[in-house]
Amino acid sequence: MSAAAGPGAQFERLVAVMDTLRSPGGCPWDAEQTHESLLRYLVEEAYEVVEAVEALEPSARRRDELVEELGDVLLQVVFHARIGQEHQGEQRFDVTDVVTAVTEKLVRRHPGVFDREPGCAAAPESGPPPAPGDPTAAAAEGVAREAAAGAAGDSADRTGRGGASASGGAAASSGTERPSTAELSARWDAVKREEKPQRTRVFDGIPPALPALALAEKALSKARRHGVPGVTPVGPEPGAGQRAAEERELGEQLLRRVEAASARGLDAERALRAAVRRYVAENDGPLDG
Repeated sequence: MSAAAGPGAQFERLVAVMDTLRSPGGCPWDAEQTHESLLRYLVEEAYEVVEAVEALEPSARRRDELVEELGDVLLQVVFHARIGQEHQGEQRFDVTDVVTAVTEKLVRRHPGVFDREPGCAAAPESGPPPAPGDPTAAAAEGVAREAAAGAAGDSADRTGRGGASASGGAAASSGTERPSTAELSARWDAVKREEKPQRTRVFDGIPPALPALALAEKALSKARRHGVPGVTPVGPEPGAGQRAAEERELGEQLLRRVEAASARGLDAERALRAAVRRYVAENDGPLDG
């Protein structure tokens, strides 16, 4: 790939095309869209990525489908950012703000990878001793103690789960001991508490519009992370063959329950969402510390 065709140049071209479509003399349909009117397309495009991943075996066709569908998701990001340019005052933002925010978040949430001088060997994930008065370090230490006492987090419930593995890999490659899942999850929670101080209760931050199953998994994951009594703890993960068999059986059980419910005129989606809302209401409370 030539420098002119690199990701930076192609991304700038996409931003320029979107700007032309949105500007006077461009596309009337694009010009009249809002954040609200685009929401259905963002959701649809995300599901089409899921379909491309799950419905096709690894192949050239799957590659092409993924390239197209991920491009459609990226378009939604650029579209929303272009609309953001038209906002006034403190509401205004553009695609540079979006890219900067997510880049800084990734760096901030992986201190074991990025908090070291260029050319130095990878430091252990535990990092250097916290500086006096450093609130992030203090929070991390406190949450780490909770995790060590048994409040292990669900490491799969976060966008940066891949980052956690990468951090562990970096530490392992330098001859240091890889942190436990509980330690990584504790650090992750500490950073997120610093980033989002408005989240003061156990179930804060769950998107209410999630589909019922995703909503249930998110609520239960937070319950585990914050030590809600009675929730089933995380156990050892099954091997690949066993996982496939268990997920197949789980899918069949869920399908049979939905079949029985629909035969009686019951709405399984609504029933599960209501159950999750009750669970949250009964178990919510302020976060420790």
